[in-house]
Amino acid sequence: MAYFKGQKEPVPEVETNVWSCTSDSCQGWMREAFSLDEKPKCPLCHSDMDKETRILPVIE
Repeated sequence: MAYFKGQKEPVPEVETNVWSCTSDSCQGWMREAFSLDEKPKCPLCHSDMDKETRILPVIE
C-alpha cells in the first residue's frame, strides 16, 4: 500500500455493542466490554443507558 502526504493506513472498524445514554441532553456512551455493571448508569449525567450497536475502530 502506498502512503501519500503523511496519510496513515485506515483503521479497521467493526460492529460493537455499546451502552448509550437515554438522556436527550447527553451524548454519553461506552463500549459494553468496558462496563463493569450489568446495567450501567451514564458516567456523565447518571441517567439510564440502553444497549445499541455502533461501527467503531477495533481496539486490541
